[in-house]
Amino acid sequence: MRASLTNTQAGANRRRALLLAALLVAAFTVLVALLDAGSAPAATPREELQETRGQLEGVRGKTSELAATIAEQNSAIDTMIGEVSSLRREQAAVQEQLLAAEAKLAAATKALEKERAHLEVVRERLERALGVLRERLVSMYEAGSPDAINAILESQSWSQMEAQAEYLNRIQSYDDSVVERVKTLRDEVTAAVGRLADARAKIEAARDSVASIEREVAATAAAAEARFAELRSAQASRREAMDALESQGEALSSNLASISNQIASETGTTGVPTAEVPAPLNPGESAQVINESEASAPAAAPQAVKDAISAANSIATTPYIWGGGHGSFESSGYDCSGAVSFALHGGGFLESPLDSTGLETWGEAGAGKWITVYANAEHAWMVIAGVAFDTVGGPGPRWHDPWVDSPEGVIVRHPAGY
Repeated sequence: MRASLTNTQAGANRRRALLLAALLVAAFTVLVALLDAGSAPAATPREELQETRGQLEGVRGKTSELAATIAEQNSAIDTMIGEVSSLRREQAAVQEQLLAAEAKLAAATKALEKERAHLEVVRERLERALGVLRERLVSMYEAGSPDAINAILESQSWSQMEAQAEYLNRIQSYDDSVVERVKTLRDEVTAAVGRLADARAKIEAARDSVASIEREVAATAAAAEARFAELRSAQASRREAMDALESQGEALSSNLASISNQIASETGTTGVPTAEVPAPLNPGESAQVINESEASAPAAAPQAVKDAISAANSIATTPYIWGGGHGSFESSGYDCSGAVSFALHGGGFLESPLDSTGLETWGEAGAGKWITVYANAEHAWMVIAGVAFDTVGGPGPRWHDPWVDSPEGVIVRHPAGY
């Protein structure tokens, strides 16, 4: 995987540079359009209104192009989040392998020390046995080996002969036992030396394994850090484009308000502000939280909303994992935006995951009747059929009713028609 990332890094950098250039060009075009909208003279108020409306539509078109470019960058960033998350999990796995290898090295070292101590004991016993054997050989050389036939012939009585024979048997048994003891200890020393060699070989193998894994840990950590730095750079570039888009949006809103005021003065109508909180649902339209890992969908809800609730239920027992649910919807755990993306995908509202910043431009502005997403650069959560689905206050994505998150300080979006 690291090789793949290295091979594609240059291409990815070029693509991000092109995306940023496209964002800046689009932003500049929108700005020029805004300036033109405020500087073009008109003959009459009616003509000025029509001209401003036309220019406003043009600016909206350019803003849509900018939003489309940001959406493309969202996809690239989501892929990077998934890669960084995967690299971090790989780093954790390799770290566990390193700990296991170090444990094996410690066990092999302990076994080696034990075998060395045992070998010293056996060698001391062998030296003592050899000393006894040498003494017996010297004694036999000096006095000669006992002769059973001479002992019998020299015996004065039967009892003396039996005593001499018993004495000779004891001497022979003692000599045999000394020789056997020496042989046994010699074999034991040989076996201990063999085990010592095996222990040393295991230590060398364990050391090599530890060194290899340490290099792998370092390489994985470096790859993760490099990819994370790229991710932060891409997110910063996108944030600049988002800020430009929001600034232009404010200018557009100001122009729109001015136009609306002119229209209202002519027609007597007024605009309706965008809501941040979903309107109260009718009886039978609210979901019910059975527990934090399961919610029941209302019978009156559209099928897409039921599917979104079902998808959220399927991951409501998973743990929180940074980057989980990005790069791929399938994951062993999810972060806040990954969980929101998974539920939206389950309802057919999203084709690929988005991070929290990406969700700021998803869908349409304001709260929806059935589904509302709250997002900013740091966090994202959602409300489905009146109940909250988020990663706050628990070990991962869970259901909450009442809500534990606040709709303050976030961008409010919803899927069209829901």
